[in-house]
Amino acid sequence: MPRPDPALLQPQRYPFSSDIEMRFGDLDVNMHINNVAIAGYFEDSRVRFHHACGYRDGLAGLASMIASIAIEYLGEAHYPEPVTVHCALEDTGRTSHRLVQLAMQEGRLVAFARSTMVAVGKDGPAPLPREFARQADRWRLRP
Repeated sequence: MPRPDPALLQPQRYPFSSDIEMRFGDLDVNMHINNVAIAGYFEDSRVRFHHACGYRDGLAGLASMIASIAIEYLGEAHYPEPVTVHCALEDTGRTSHRLVQLAMQEGRLVAFARSTMVAVGKDGPAPLPREFARQADRWRLRP
């Protein structure tokens, strides 16, 4: 995947952010935060985002799963400063939604992720939680 559109690399466009504290064990042999740890930071922030926007609360009787994810590593992260992960809805469908996330450390770009989440019931994809869909505009990427 080519470098993301520069408009997606502006943290002020994202309505939600969370600081993720890193662990010394997240370091690779070059003393950088390893790529697997960065993927974990995106995961942690997705869960926090879904709690904040009400998605998790609306999943009664349903599960949620990643249908696709792409991560672009844009810079290095170093121990011990936290990584701030910004999150926004990019799109919503009937049973799925797409998130964009931007990871930064001390104002520097670290990584960008785009993921598609699907609400799933016992018979397969299920409609998004009603309240989450109703409030989706509040959580969308800002112009």
